[in-house]
Amino acid sequence: MCGRRKLEREFPDLCDFGDMPKEIVEEISKQTPHGIMVQFHNNGEPLLFPNLGWALSLFKHNIRCLNTNAKLLLERFDEIVGNLDTITISVIQNDEEAYEQYRLVSSFIGRKGIRKPLVIFRLLGKVDNGERWERLPGIIARRVLHDPDGSRNYERRVIIPETGICLDLLTHLAISRKGDVSVCVRFDPEGHGILGNIKDFTLGQIWNGSRRKHFIQTHLDGHRDFLHLCGKCDYWGIPRGE
Repeated sequence: MCGRRKLEREFPDLCDFGDMPKEIVEEISKQTPHGIMVQFHNNGEPLLFPNLGWALSLFKHNIRCLNTNAKLLLERFDEIVGNLDTITISVIQNDEEAYEQYRLVSSFIGRKGIRKPLVIFRLLGKVDNGERWERLPGIIARRVLHDPDGSRNYERRVIIPETGICLDLLTHLAISRKGDVSVCVRFDPEGHGILGNIKDFTLGQIWNGSRRKHFIQTHLDGHRDFLHLCGKCDYWGIPRGE
């Protein structure tokens, strides 16, 4: 969880972790247009969600993806296989559990065979024995590390889109377990990026609302740093590899 350590250290009163209620999941599924990508993670481990298979089935007309540390791959096998289009395995440098992670992923791939989901290996930083992941069937996506307290201080210079606007603002709406809809999934304990709540407004109203338009226009005006959330973030919506 990006920024979780900082949250627990500096904002312990906000550490109200848990699962999204089923009624919110259902409401999101009703309002989500068919054919778009839905990622079933938001600063947490999606395979911990007790109703994962049920949730995935609600979005059968969408491109379904999630990002996981792989610890529960085999336990949730029947809910994952055939219900996801892609699954991303986050592999972190200097991880003490790297061997066990590799074993679990290898077993998962061997068991599922050619069935969905496509497996993506997201190698974060300088992963030891990274070449072994290349021997498994799947796609390698390498990423440079940033500060664990937030999306800044990347090991290499970030890529800025030539349009001058963060691509996450245009494509990466995020919804918390409580229904708060944000401009992106960046670390935001004080809620500066929240646009509204799905209990009060539709996703269409929130996506096309004045607050998001303000974010976009501020970027277009070249004043991203004027925004409390964006001014503290180095990310522009384009992941950086090696």
